[in-house]
Amino acid sequence: MHHSLRRVIASVVLLIATHASLAQAQQTVQLQNLTWTELRDQIRAGKTTIIIPIGGTEQSGPYVAVGKHNVRAEYLADKIAQRLGNALVAPVVAYVPEGGYAPPTSHMRFPGTITIPDDVFEKLLESAANSFAVHGFRNIVFLGDHGGYQKDLKQVVAHLNKTWVGTNARAILPPEYYDASSDGFAQILRQRGYRDDEIGTHAGLADTSLQLAVAPQMVRLSALQASPKLGPADGVYGGDPHRSSAQLGQLGVDAIVSRTVDAIRKDTAGR
Repeated sequence: MHHSLRRVIASVVLLIATHASLAQAQQTVQLQNLTWTELRDQIRAGKTTIIIPIGGTEQSGPYVAVGKHNVRAEYLADKIAQRLGNALVAPVVAYVPEGGYAPPTSHMRFPGTITIPDDVFEKLLESAANSFAVHGFRNIVFLGDHGGYQKDLKQVVAHLNKTWVGTNARAILPPEYYDASSDGFAQILRQRGYRDDEIGTHAGLADTSLQLAVAPQMVRLSALQASPKLGPADGVYGGDPHRSSAQLGQLGVDAIVSRTVDAIRKDTAGR
């Protein structure tokens, strides 16, 4: 092959690769998939909202994998950021308060649950938020997928906003995210004729349906459908997951995403 032709082919291949990597950088909203220079450029171009998805590693009954909240928080945060258009998503926080370990309490009574003390959790979130503020993010949004630490999040946000007075940074905790995934989704299911003793508060119909919509591989559906009724001894609280489906879960996903996007837009308007 002639040298000049080889050079032309090489430069075309390089051009295609450059375009592909640029497209990848523009498509992803996941901070961990970007280089520092891509991040710097995106922040300068107006991506000044960062979402910190907070999950938790805990039991969710015999038929839902223990990473439920982590996968769900990341998935929903990604959808919310894509819809917002000016937001990126931080790595998910998977280590959260889940009860004591001497003696084991709450979800810690079941293998696979990981717990950390509340003060460690709060410090971790504050440190992450301060890191983002240093790099030019102005709206630091906390989305907590699990009910147990909502009070910690309120404290963190109040403390950050007190220390950030006079700066460009602001911490935001939209209550719509958790409300839509708990009471809001329960209301949607009630309107479709599902009973409260099915919907449940943890690992019941609502929780399991959300997971089927987000990450069906984490739900042991055939084993669940063949199982007898489940209760607190199995790690299922106040519900019955037997009639769970991805279709029902999608109703919850849509509500969580749209309500949270509206709330964040309203909160950050004019900033």
